[in-house]
Amino acid sequence: MTIDAHQHFWHFDATRDTWITDDMSVLRRDFLPADLEPVLAENGIDGCVAVQADQSEAETQFLIRMAETYDFVKGVVGWVDLQADTLRDRLTTLAQHPQLKGYRHVAQGEPVDFLTRPAVVAGIRQLADFGMTYDILIYPTQLKAALQLVRSVPEVNFVVDHLAKPYIKTKDITRWTSYMAELAKCPNVSCKLSGMVTEADWQNWSKKDFFPYLDVVFDYFGPNRLLFGSDWPVCLVAANYTQVKTLVEEYVSPWGDEVRAKVFGGNAIEFYGL
Repeated sequence: MTIDAHQHFWHFDATRDTWITDDMSVLRRDFLPADLEPVLAENGIDGCVAVQADQSEAETQFLIRMAETYDFVKGVVGWVDLQADTLRDRLTTLAQHPQLKGYRHVAQGEPVDFLTRPAVVAGIRQLADFGMTYDILIYPTQLKAALQLVRSVPEVNFVVDHLAKPYIKTKDITRWTSYMAELAKCPNVSCKLSGMVTEADWQNWSKKDFFPYLDVVFDYFGPNRLLFGSDWPVCLVAANYTQVKTLVEEYVSPWGDEVRAKVFGGNAIEFYGL
C-alpha cells in the first residue's frame, strides 16, 4: 500500500487561518477529501495521513470525521493541549477513535524552548500510555530543544516533519546537518520527506536544490525511518502534487524497489500503525 504520510484538510476561515498570507492566496479556500481523492488516484497513492493545522480539539474531531467517512484517510494526527491538567482524561476519551494515531503542536510558532518545558515534556510522555506518536514541527533554530525532548522521552515514537524545515532557499546546511545527525542516533525518531518545496524559492527551485538535504537524512536515518509526505495543499504555493511526489521518487529510484516501497508506504504503515 502506498501512503502519503502528511497532508491537511480544512474549511478556510480567514479569521482563524491568519498564517495563510497574501502570497499564499492559492490556499484561501476549502481543501477537503473530495479534492484530494482524485489527486491521490492520479499519482498512484492508496491512502493518506491527515495532520492537524489548527490548535484545537475541534480540529481533531473534524479530522477524525474525515477518516471515518473516507476510507482512503488511513490515520489522523490530531491536537490536544499537552499542558492541560485534564490531559489524561482527554487522551482517554480521544483514544476511543481508532483513526487517531498521534498528536502534533505547531511548535514552530512557539519560543525555542517550548519542547523542553517540563509541562510539555510531561504531556508528551503520557502519549506512550496510549500508543500515540508525536509529530515534531519546528524550524532549525529549535532542533536543540527537539533533541533534548526525544532523548528524555525514549518511550514515545517521534517523527520530524518537513526535515525540520532546513534553509533550502539560502543553501544553509551545516548546523542543520549536525543536529539531524544527532536526532537520527535516537532509534525512536523518524523523518518525513515532506514540506521541502515551501522552504525553497517558490518560483525558481530545481530538483538539485533538495538533493543535499535528502542525502543527509538518507545517510543518517536510513531507508527504514523515512516517510514520504506531500504536505498538500500547502505545497501548492510552490509545486503541484505530482511535482512533489516525482522529486522524492527520482531521488529514491536508485535505491531500488524495496526502499521505494518503504518510503512510499511501508514505513508510514509501521510508524502510525495504519
